[in-house]
Amino acid sequence: MTAESLDAIFDRLIRDIPDFPQPGVMFKDITPLLADHDGFTAVVQALAAAGRDESGAVCVDKVIGMEARGFILAAPVALALGVGFVPVRKPGKLPSATYAVSYSLEYGEATLEMHTDALVPGERVLLIDDVLATGGTAAATASLVAQGGGVVHALAVLMELSFLHGRGALGETPLLSLRTL
Repeated sequence: MTAESLDAIFDRLIRDIPDFPQPGVMFKDITPLLADHDGFTAVVQALAAAGRDESGAVCVDKVIGMEARGFILAAPVALALGVGFVPVRKPGKLPSATYAVSYSLEYGEATLEMHTDALVPGERVLLIDDVLATGGTAAATASLVAQGGGVVHALAVLMELSFLHGRGALGETPLLSLRTL
């Protein structure tokens, strides 16, 4: 892998798509990043740092990825940390009993679900998503973690859209954002 900085990787491999999924939204397309082995590896390693303590030891028991792009990032982060991966999905996508929470996001409403047996009470989890916007998805996922008896260690994201003030929805949850816009 090259010594290319994360900023250079982002500049080269994340593109803006205006008016997607609806007018007025500037979508950050990460598919070129995912297709680039070196860039994807660098991002996974950087996100995994949020699941380690100051000495570099793993300090989480699970990594949770939010549908859909959070899955793509969270699964390899879980592998890098040597812990399990838990998907948080849209309604009706998980085959067993679930906890559910509804919330607002920057352009609508949504509901997320997590299996009721996904966490052992007391497990520390790292939340992973692609973008922190209004914070609704992260806060909803933290609510699911609490319902399951887990403890949110931190949230790690590729990008924070600071103009949408999502940090405010996180409370005291530590945030690692690889890029703030």
